[in-house]
Amino acid sequence: MILELHPDIRIEKLTIGREGAPLLVIDNFVAEPDRLVSRAAKAPFASGGRYYPGIRAKAPPSYENFLATRLQPLLSQYFGINSASLRLSMCHFSLVTTPAAQLTLPQCLPHVDSFAPEGVATIHYLFKENLGGTAFYRHRATGYEYLDESRRPTYSRTLEAECSGPARPIGEYINGDTPIFEQVARAESVFNRMLVYRRNSLHSGSIDRAFIPDANPRTGRLSINSFVDPE
Repeated sequence: MILELHPDIRIEKLTIGREGAPLLVIDNFVAEPDRLVSRAAKAPFASGGRYYPGIRAKAPPSYENFLATRLQPLLSQYFGINSASLRLSMCHFSLVTTPAAQLTLPQCLPHVDSFAPEGVATIHYLFKENLGGTAFYRHRATGYEYLDESRRPTYSRTLEAECSGPARPIGEYINGDTPIFEQVARAESVFNRMLVYRRNSLHSGSIDRAFIPDANPRTGRLSINSFVDPE
């Protein structure tokens, strides 16, 4: 599968909240994105694991290679990741399929993908309906918008106490301000849009109460989610 950049690719550099973590919004990322949807429709999806509220399938190796090559200059310019090469520790087609009432507590909260400061996450939207984008959050009690190992103990202890009280979220995807978290940035889903952000930024899919889970890659909330690291 040969992939090319879209001839009308557009890149916007933003920052998140008070702490100013970088966020790239790349519109019109690949030429012929429908080919990726068709590939996903033939892929063997399975459980996304304990934390992901849906199912996943391995993305094509050609996509991994394309991403590692094309993102390298952008990560150097916008994220200060100056590495001769990049590797992808994860690259999956992802479909959100869990009904809100069946979510576990961690799935109702913003999360980070890593506590390490290096490495980024990408999400490439491959759905055309309005099924929700991605939002970024500040933990009100600590003021944290990202987590690292030094912040982890205080955050974990505070959040555990909060979730043992009346502010504990129950049975819905987080989608805006709550007593525990403040939404500080939001990127809407647009077909063939990619977001690039540090993996230690607090974030979550912004999925509203009207969302109906759909396991069909051609009609559901399909994306490609990747972790990109310097080698």
